[in-house]
Amino acid sequence: MPTRSKQYDQAYFDRWYRDPRHMVVQAGVLERRVQLAVAATEYLLERPLRSVLDVGCGEAPWRALIRLVRPRARYQGVDPSEYVVRRFGKERNIRLGRVGTLDELDLDAPFDLVVCSDVLHYVSTPELKRGLRSISQMCGGVAFLEMYVAEDDTEGDDDDFQKRSAEDYRRLLRAAKLIPLGMHCYASWRLKDDLTDLEKGG
Repeated sequence: MPTRSKQYDQAYFDRWYRDPRHMVVQAGVLERRVQLAVAATEYLLERPLRSVLDVGCGEAPWRALIRLVRPRARYQGVDPSEYVVRRFGKERNIRLGRVGTLDELDLDAPFDLVVCSDVLHYVSTPELKRGLRSISQMCGGVAFLEMYVAEDDTEGDDDDFQKRSAEDYRRLLRAAKLIPLGMHCYASWRLKDDLTDLEKGG
């Protein structure tokens, strides 16, 4: 029997982001992720954040938190959910698209910060390869790429979870010329000559 394609509809977001029985991102966690990503970007660029691309943004919770600290920063969301784009697309600047189709969207790159949080471990390896290449090309500062591997003890939605190893991800990230900084942060190849050896996470 073929498996039914995963649906990112309102029921999905209600379950994983609003139902306290299932939601795994507790109060304060997302705020700290945003603070980390913004601080890393501004540290490397040596100026305030100006632009953000949020890939797989869902209902765009990052947007609201970024606007609190950098209200003038340009935000562009991309998500494969027709529900999200229909309901929030115009108001929150979200376009319909997938990790693997970023290069088809004619986005106004480069972006200071590219966010792809809790997304990449759900896409196929061919889509991941293509998406990482696009993210690398569109990133002018830092990419916050929250990914989990087969060995990690994860909670929450495990439908379509791709059980790749840490080395698989490291190889794909190297191929995309993204430089590891640690804590899910990766520097753009454009900044490689500005980084000291110990700033690189290895």
